[in-house]
Amino acid sequence: MTEKKKFVRIKCSDCENEQITFRHVSSKVECMVCGAPLAEPTGGYSEFNGEIVEELGVSEEGE
Repeated sequence: MTEKKKFVRIKCSDCENEQITFRHVSSKVECMVCGAPLAEPTGGYSEFNGEIVEELGVSEEGE
């Protein structure tokens, strides 16, 4: 079983709120508390404006 890192827990640099988002966002992600931009799409990995606290994976069976 392999684990792919598809999600990240990111900390807002303005208010310290932590929230989970996809590593590859397709639209701008804003902090749910203060509205500061957290992630923006780039065509590949997202550009993150806060600190990545943790990378979260999804297990895939059969690999």
